[in-house]
Amino acid sequence: TEPLEWNIIQSIIEKELGPIGDNFSFIDRTPLASASIAQVHVAKLRTGEEVVIKVQKPQIDDLLKADLNFIYIASRVLEFLQPDFERTSLSAVAGDVKSSMLEELDFEKEANNIEEFRQFLREQELRELVTAPRVYEEMTTKKVLTMERLRGVSMVDAESIRSITNDPESLIVTALNTWTSSVMNMPWFHADVHSGNLLVLEDGRVGFIDFGMVGRVGEKTFKAVSELSSSMAMNDYEGMAKAMCNMGATDADVDVKKFGRDIEQVMVDMSKVSPDVAAVGVSNDGTVQAAISFDEEEVTNMLLKVVAVTEDNGLKLPREFGLLVKQSLYFDRYLKILAPGLDVASDSRMIALGSGTEAKEVEVIV
Repeated sequence: TEPLEWNIIQSIIEKELGPIGDNFSFIDRTPLASASIAQVHVAKLRTGEEVVIKVQKPQIDDLLKADLNFIYIASRVLEFLQPDFERTSLSAVAGDVKSSMLEELDFEKEANNIEEFRQFLREQELRELVTAPRVYEEMTTKKVLTMERLRGVSMVDAESIRSITNDPESLIVTALNTWTSSVMNMPWFHADVHSGNLLVLEDGRVGFIDFGMVGRVGEKTFKAVSELSSSMAMNDYEGMAKAMCNMGATDADVDVKKFGRDIEQVMVDMSKVSPDVAAVGVSNDGTVQAAISFDEEEVTNMLLKVVAVTEDNGLKLPREFGLLVKQSLYFDRYLKILAPGLDVASDSRMIALGSGTEAKEVEVIV
């Protein structure tokens, strides 16, 4: 997304926080990143700490509300004109998207999410391995979020990761276990762990950033996902089908055996997807280096295949399941890049989603 000019961003920061010189000794006018909702600038506090400032773009709330309202109304009209669309819960999905997108506009909520995740890391005694940025509450509002700058590289940058650690496999195991444990032990989970939001820091820790999008797992969904995880580990496709039937809503009996065969085909297709060598070059010392990556659109397409198979078999799955699956697909790609020989099902270091279910306190979604 095209970044906004500095004078616009400056006026927003000063409107929300007061004169820039009161809090910051320096702000880089060139954005570190720019997205549809906000852009991010590197800065330094008067006390010396290096931070990033996430600034919400002007009038984005009004524009987004108008667009989302149009999408929701259009989905309801489509369901009325074409009853087959009702089976796919089009308007319900549109309503969920609207709610989650509007939550992302409140940076104070995101700040609370970050602090809750940091507290979770403290309770799990993970701070030496994993972190999330410290939030500067006194310099955070609904439209401006000031937080510690984490320096690191993307989870798909295998070459840079190997320059940080000689054991990249342990890093991805730590990242996946942390995320899985958060699903089981927190009332919400990070629902956007794409490679830009999951970092390997210069000190060797894993860094989670951008907590604007989170998912909340209902009790029924969590139990079914636990069953699904167990069946997946054993390549029990019929068991996976039963677990998904327990999770989804259906108006008719589902042919579980056929559903299992369809799931098996999707899993076979997923196993064929390999990371791409995005770039090859020669470094200053003459060694050949390659950057390995994968297309985020590919992850979305795999998720759509899963959704299509469930809908073809007469099921409507809850939105939080889609969010869980998409994050799992991200981690599947990271494992292929950093730990291609790792057997997740049998490795004793891995936390199985659903282990210790009785200790899980879930927020039941009604």
